[in-house]
Amino acid sequence: MKRNILVALLFTGLLVANGRLVAQEDPLPLVVATTTQARDALEIVSGERIEIIGLMGAGVDPHLYRPTEADVRAMNRADAIVYSGLHLEGQFGDVLGALGERDILVVALSDPVKKAGFTIGGFTLSDAFSNVDDPHFWFDPRNWQLSIDHVAVQLALLDPAGADDYAERAADYNVQLDLLFDWASEAMAAVPQDQRVLVTSHDAFQYFGEAFDWEVRGLQGLSTEDEAGVADVQALVDFVIERDIPVLFVESSVPPNAIESVREGAAAQGHDIGVGLRELYSDAMGAPGDFGGTYVGMLAGNVSTILQSWGLPLPAWPDDLQPPLPDELVEVDAQAP
Repeated sequence: MKRNILVALLFTGLLVANGRLVAQEDPLPLVVATTTQARDALEIVSGERIEIIGLMGAGVDPHLYRPTEADVRAMNRADAIVYSGLHLEGQFGDVLGALGERDILVVALSDPVKKAGFTIGGFTLSDAFSNVDDPHFWFDPRNWQLSIDHVAVQLALLDPAGADDYAERAADYNVQLDLLFDWASEAMAAVPQDQRVLVTSHDAFQYFGEAFDWEVRGLQGLSTEDEAGVADVQALVDFVIERDIPVLFVESSVPPNAIESVREGAAAQGHDIGVGLRELYSDAMGAPGDFGGTYVGMLAGNVSTILQSWGLPLPAWPDDLQPPLPDELVEVDAQAP
């Protein structure tokens, strides 16, 4: 019922599509970003040529997030909506569909990744969505480069005068992502091959695992709407004992109780298992202004947490990669598993 009300609001007098164009002289294009990653991509590529409204904050789970009436008002006023796609924003389907029927540009960051054939498919999200693609495509920086280029092209449709600026900023940032990928590859390869198993709260890290040659297991499925049952917990307990997994990881946007139940189950069978030094960023980045509040910081923060939880030091941070790795990550005492 609530979803129907939100969609209906798109067509009421509360939401005037062109009201802001009348109220302002030569306004900046207004672009709404659903996720924290989408907002970061827009900020990187656009400079100060557009106005950005972000809907989700740090630590917010996009699988479960329901757009509020204020969100719908913002999207209705926008010139463009940028979202992640592949059903990540599972509660936005009707709203995005309605907006797409109007003169509002709706951009999925996953589109170029899907078209290039780089998505990982064959999963079930729910009874309604089976054989779908894993929506966590951004965890391979090479995929994110495609999304960044896509943002530049789409912003040029809104602001043709800025096309060269958008393209240049995207190209410069993709050089940064090359540096990030090389640094992360060196770091993740430091763990011996037979120990490279990442066990997390939910199945968000398949692209990360493929990018850096790690096996990945999640307790919950692709969507955090999927609740882990007793059988799921026991199956993961059996797996971590069989593979002698030394450490499990909790995610910033997922409650830790499920992973704790796996630890307790393993402990009951005499297998002492640790928890990562820090939470991993999965479906959401950190707070604005924090290192983890950027895409570079989110991915580098995860790599740092994993490597240091294995008791290993980080490789040198590239001089030209921004933002710089903060001292609190560099100087932390590694935790031997």
